[in-house]
Amino acid sequence: MDIQPKRPIPSTKKTVYERIADQGTVSKAELLASYSLTSSTLTRLLDEMVAEGLLVVSGLGRSSGGRRPILYEINADYGYFFGLELSRRYSALGFFDCKMNPKSFTRWRMDEAMTPGQLVGHAAAVIRSILADHRLEPQQVLGIGVGAVGPLDRASGTILRPLNFPAPGWTDVPICGMLTEKTGLPSMLENGANAALIGEQWSLRGEEMPQHMLYVHAGVGLRSSMMSYGQIVHGSVDMEGSIGQMIIQTDGPRLHDYGNYGALEAYVSVQALEKKARSDAKLGRGDLLQINPASTVDGISYDTLLQALSKGSGYAEELFVESARYFGIGLANLINVFHPEKIILGGALVNSCEPFYQTAIEIARKNTYYDPVYRPDFSKGELREDAVATGAALIVRKSLTY
Repeated sequence: MDIQPKRPIPSTKKTVYERIADQGTVSKAELLASYSLTSSTLTRLLDEMVAEGLLVVSGLGRSSGGRRPILYEINADYGYFFGLELSRRYSALGFFDCKMNPKSFTRWRMDEAMTPGQLVGHAAAVIRSILADHRLEPQQVLGIGVGAVGPLDRASGTILRPLNFPAPGWTDVPICGMLTEKTGLPSMLENGANAALIGEQWSLRGEEMPQHMLYVHAGVGLRSSMMSYGQIVHGSVDMEGSIGQMIIQTDGPRLHDYGNYGALEAYVSVQALEKKARSDAKLGRGDLLQINPASTVDGISYDTLLQALSKGSGYAEELFVESARYFGIGLANLINVFHPEKIILGGALVNSCEPFYQTAIEIARKNTYYDPVYRPDFSKGELREDAVATGAALIVRKSLTY
């Protein structure tokens, strides 16, 4: 049975558990200061959670004049989670304990043969191998979280109509049902950008954890996610890639035979860079064919651009920098609407070329209203390429009831 992404009112036990999970180790006195519970009620609750295996006593804290306080932390071995990232260029499977310590990470490319059935079969085989390596039984796994390219239907666990997958068959895919049938493990679905942002916020856990965050992924397509007061902002439909349709030039081109003219994705995406490079090569511009004589105009790919970058191609770098200028304008538009505290940028374009990242930030800041009074923090994140799988697993842990 799939875990459905409902939002029940959390129990006191659950909120206390998540508080301890976020802080690492907590004393009873610290918890009393945060919750309207009597000392005896909280003591009974903590004793109950220890007896159930949710918490363990981790030692004694510093004395403030009396007895040294007992410290509690969550039991890492209470259960385990898998987090699966489904993207267009690659997929990844992470394995975590209850403290979200990564026990294993596996990645594979999404090629023309990686249909939904092949993907689920491969993931199931990797899951069996990981459990065998760690000498664990399937019943010790509490669920699989899936962070996938949208659009999708989270309630039914279905990937709807994503674009640009190399393999056929990625339309109306009941991915959660397929995974549960193949592995026997409950699963739940969230779009990848949201999962990444949840993972990145968790990596910053503590007293100063940011509550208003923006995540933007620039890769084969553009994806984004927003968090307000620590909660993901979900729209009436799940369209994580709609940022790519932001119009930044009214008389501009469009990437495909659909979508808006002058949309951001026509300037900032792996496909946009490939299209521009091929067009320039046909006109005799650039040095890509000189750097890689074996390549043809139609054979110019993102990997060709990365190879040229590594060999110091001025043309390739300028291609990325020009794209970054447009990306910065798109970021400024989002920032001026939302005013986040922290902005995390990810994806192939951001991580493949440092000038792309730096230029995008510079342009975004120049076009942000109230600058320099309002100065959001930019980052590539703490988890980076592990963010989606980590966030997907964390969503499953947070969905559990105790």
